[in-house]
Amino acid sequence: MIPALMPTYNRADLAFERGEGAWLWTEAGRRFLDFGAGIATSSLGHGHPHLTRTIAEQAAKVMHVSNLYRVPQAETLAARHVAASFADSVFFCNSGAEANEGMVKAVRKYHAENGHPERFRMICFEGAFHGRTLAMLAATGNAKYLAGFGPPVEGFDHVPFGNMNAVRDAIGPGTAGIMIEPVQGEGGVRAADLRFLRELRAVCDEFGLLLALDEVQTGMGRSGKLWAHQWAGIEPDVISAAKGIGGGFPLGAILAKEHVAKHLKPGTHGTTFGGGPLACAAGNAVLDVVLAPGFLDGVDRVARHLWRGMLGLADRHPAVVEGVQGAGLLLGLKLRPEVSNTDMQAAAVAEGLLTVAAGMNVLRVAPPLIITEAEADEAVRLLDRACLALTPSSAKDAAQ
Repeated sequence: MIPALMPTYNRADLAFERGEGAWLWTEAGRRFLDFGAGIATSSLGHGHPHLTRTIAEQAAKVMHVSNLYRVPQAETLAARHVAASFADSVFFCNSGAEANEGMVKAVRKYHAENGHPERFRMICFEGAFHGRTLAMLAATGNAKYLAGFGPPVEGFDHVPFGNMNAVRDAIGPGTAGIMIEPVQGEGGVRAADLRFLRELRAVCDEFGLLLALDEVQTGMGRSGKLWAHQWAGIEPDVISAAKGIGGGFPLGAILAKEHVAKHLKPGTHGTTFGGGPLACAAGNAVLDVVLAPGFLDGVDRVARHLWRGMLGLADRHPAVVEGVQGAGLLLGLKLRPEVSNTDMQAAAVAEGLLTVAAGMNVLRVAPPLIITEAEADEAVRLLDRACLALTPSSAKDAAQ
């Protein structure tokens, strides 16, 4: 008999009662170091005093009014994002998939309003993940996710990740833009080469395309800069954001340059819940912390420390780990074929560490941005024990 809660997830038998910083406690009192952060979402960790106080205070005043009226919290948050980024205007929604849908609509609308409605196709990349809506399943292009949902939505062309020749070959008269994650999260925690991102900017300029970046998982400080594309020194035309921008409260956003945003006029796009007082109060509280002097430098420092620790894991456990990849506090252990990422995830849980499986047999590590070097060391220690538990006996004997 089907459970009351629809079984769309293979949930671990863990239920968390409370959290503090990078730690979670189950109902039974067992403590876990959270290096999954709700899939890179709890950017300030659990129970952050400023965030939780802000949410409670706003909830006691007004939670929802709809976008039929002004929302001062949204106006303030948008202005702050504009001041801190490439963007000229911001649209708030609720999730990453919703932000990506709106981003693609914005790209298509730009070309239609400029006399080229035939330009609606997006070049996307193999290994991408852009969400679970029908259009974003097509943008993702994963056959497993598409199976059973009818014909894929038209307008998405896929090329190998990082292959500039393939990008150029895919450009045609119907191409509107290029859509890419600076680091593929679900697709194996693969970071795009910074030169490749710069080349994408150049090819968009050459062919009159728009560069649309999916920063849902990489944004809001996870890379050590506010937005991951800043490492490449480029400005996109439009980006999507979600996950960490609300610190765990549902919030998504489209950030765009004026030449894109000006075409989303009243009636062209909308949302019931997006940009509400409560969500935007949370978003402002997150920005208070992330934009504070020294915070992003601290994220970068701890991320590099964690990277070095994970490289040490690869050196110590060659029978389990092939290498380390990713960027900032979005890192992955690439595992050997005979060791599955789900087995490694379970072994980490057994040691008291929460992680997230990713594609291409990678174990994803995406902790809260507030972790310390000591907590990074503890995560490496627990992963070391998990690797040892999965090391074949023959490899252990050879190492002795």
